[in-house]
Amino acid sequence: MFGLGAEGVAAPASNAVDPAASIPDFSGVWHRWLRPGLGPPASGPGPITNRSRVNGVSNYNELVGDYTNPILKPEAAEIVKRHGDASLSGVGYETPSNQCWPSGVPYIFWNFGLQMLQQKDQITLIYLHDHEVRRVRMNAAHPAEIAPSWYGDSVGHYEGDTLVIDTVGIKTGPHSMLDMYGTPYSKALHVVERYRLLDYEAAKDGIDRDAKTNARYPRGLNAIDFDPDYKGKHLRVEITIEDEGVFTTPWSAIVTYGRPVGQWLEHVCAENPFEYYNGRDSAVPTAARPDF
Repeated sequence: MFGLGAEGVAAPASNAVDPAASIPDFSGVWHRWLRPGLGPPASGPGPITNRSRVNGVSNYNELVGDYTNPILKPEAAEIVKRHGDASLSGVGYETPSNQCWPSGVPYIFWNFGLQMLQQKDQITLIYLHDHEVRRVRMNAAHPAEIAPSWYGDSVGHYEGDTLVIDTVGIKTGPHSMLDMYGTPYSKALHVVERYRLLDYEAAKDGIDRDAKTNARYPRGLNAIDFDPDYKGKHLRVEITIEDEGVFTTPWSAIVTYGRPVGQWLEHVCAENPFEYYNGRDSAVPTAARPDF
């Protein structure tokens, strides 16, 4: 985070309040331990969830989005259903993360590691998986003409203790989707993120709702790990999604981060058949001799 002045230098005599003094420090490494979807809000329309469940929570091995969610227009619901049917039949479908493509927003919130760098005029968001980076211009406006990009054009400002990030101009492509259930989006997609630091007790309601929907992945699976006993400050992100081309109404979601244990290690998305999480190769068709 940008500093408030050199240490040990006396401040000038003044009754003015330094505006930087009220800006919360979001910097450092954060960690999300529930997957694969966004967490539900306390009330109102919420994100697509998994119809396939194991022990009451999302089955990460079968991604069957709830195509009956009323936020979906009929064409979007059919796309979500088609992806779910493929997953139920044992056929995996392409996603940005399994194809080593840029995630886009808000798909990128599947990522379990986040590092925030705060500067006066820019905030940089670094995600653990495959070194994905977003840059947020502070106290700026979207240009009149936006060239679509994978993470869109993001501008930010502070509202008291809340960092607000507004993103438009998110590019679409052959693997682009809003979440792991294949929910589509259009060029009209508009995402607003509101970041706040909360004490554990204040964050617990969002964590509990998320844990009833999404699965907690096993410890030791990823490059950084969560501390199940962590009760310090949490980072809550309230996400609002609007896209008149896909959704019947704006909707919202909650993502909560805690501080991880361990170091921030390199985590590269490698295009190869080895499944590191299973310790074996995928069942890729092979041939002992060529067909010609």
